[in-house]
Amino acid sequence: MDINLQVIIKLLAALGLIIALLIANSLVMVWLERKVAGFIQRRPGPYEVGPYGLLQTLVDAVKLLGKQMVVPANCDHVLFFLGPVLAMFPMFLVFLVIPFGPVLTGLEDDLGVLLIMAFVGFEGLAVLVGGWASNNKYGLIGAARAVSQAVAYEIPLILAVLAVAFQCGTLNLTLITEAQGNWPWQWHLVRQPLAFLIFLICMFGETNRAPFDLPEGESELTGGYHTEYSGMGFALYFMAEYTSMLLVSFLAAVFFLGGSGGPLWPGIWWTFIKAGLLMTLMIWVRWTYPRVRFDQLLNINWKWLLPLGLLNLWLTALVMKCF
Repeated sequence: MDINLQVIIKLLAALGLIIALLIANSLVMVWLERKVAGFIQRRPGPYEVGPYGLLQTLVDAVKLLGKQMVVPANCDHVLFFLGPVLAMFPMFLVFLVIPFGPVLTGLEDDLGVLLIMAFVGFEGLAVLVGGWASNNKYGLIGAARAVSQAVAYEIPLILAVLAVAFQCGTLNLTLITEAQGNWPWQWHLVRQPLAFLIFLICMFGETNRAPFDLPEGESELTGGYHTEYSGMGFALYFMAEYTSMLLVSFLAAVFFLGGSGGPLWPGIWWTFIKAGLLMTLMIWVRWTYPRVRFDQLLNINWKWLLPLGLLNLWLTALVMKCF
């Protein structure tokens, strides 16, 4: 078989598995979020449909997809439909370069870190397009908040990732994973604790999760940028949020927690366990801490995360140069 044909078949197979993973992730995470929220608030959560309410998310998804997508009369129709598409579909490409296991990577790329950082910016663009095209004041304010937040929190996040890349001397995610061992004291969590803390905080800012969910801000903006969306459009934005959570959790596992490395039996399950624990942490934080004000959100970044990220990157470069 021709080598180019083999590569194309591998990419198509990888895309198929990634699409299945993202759909399954959204279904499971909606159920888990409801259950964790119920546990924290001392109520059962979903339990009627299926054992332990496991099928509740599935029937809700069918109901949502069966609803009509209402289009506002004075909106920009092209951009209104383009927003949800931009929010979701670029994500399929980003997961191709993530090393889920030792030999389980859709696309080996020496510039994988650069590719991910380039495509992650599409979510902010999608929110801006959807909020602006809705011709709704709440949608516009939510879109403006989302862009300000994305621009602010992408910078320290990139600085944290660059510190790890400097230490490993590569932008290849597979090589970054291999540079760490199977035991926790060999992971970049121990070698780069400040970078991990910055990355962890930026995870909430990049995914618009509480306490940084200002672009939605239900108590003041109704639904924010997706106020006018219903049916399939709302479903894509909703799915994009959980996909972003999965993406940053996988990146944290690869960059700081050894990826597929783990005690006793290294393998793909370690990557999913680490990502799953991080996503559970994000859910726990949402239902535990109140939403911050928008000025507080920006001050956290510009006054703390950005200076600390620059300092950590400078110290990492100094150590690598001297030693």
